[in-house]
Amino acid sequence: MSKGRLEAFSDGVFAIIITIMVLELRVPEGGDLAALLPLVPVFVSYVLSFVFVGIYWSNHHHLLQAAKQVNGGVLWANTHLLFWLSLIPFVTNWLGEHPGDTWPVALYGLVLWLAGLAYYVLARALVAQHDKESLIVRALQRDSKGLLSLGLYTAAIALSFVDTRLSYGLYVLNALIWFVPDRRIESKVSQ
Repeated sequence: MSKGRLEAFSDGVFAIIITIMVLELRVPEGGDLAALLPLVPVFVSYVLSFVFVGIYWSNHHHLLQAAKQVNGGVLWANTHLLFWLSLIPFVTNWLGEHPGDTWPVALYGLVLWLAGLAYYVLARALVAQHDKESLIVRALQRDSKGLLSLGLYTAAIALSFVDTRLSYGLYVLNALIWFVPDRRIESKVSQ
């Protein structure tokens, strides 16, 4: 089965997710710079989520670039990933409106954790679809970075019930870890 439609559909969903997030940004009530201050948490949550969506898009692109074909299981694994990513605008908005509250911070992390798990499942589905000498199998033999990421999300969710600032720190750390596209794939695709 060709992967072209999967890539096109996924790119469209990523674009819609980013569009929905930016549409949630509201114009301040006043016309001076002080009117922007109450919007800082909303903007910070937007920036963090934009970075995460960008990271997923970039790594998704590299993942599918390394794949030769897809099957029904890969299509469903990809749909599973897109489902969790589609919830990012909702949790971003809640987080921005209630930045210090436990439940928005925890739910934000849970959605990111579930998206991370779904990405891991998609990668495993692609590996299962290819022979062991293929580029994607060689690139994804180990996924310590993905498992570390899930561990950081787990810790961030738990810490949101202790101090939400610790959760934010772990979310930022996770974004920094993934900011550079997955070198396992990128290095093998460029050879």
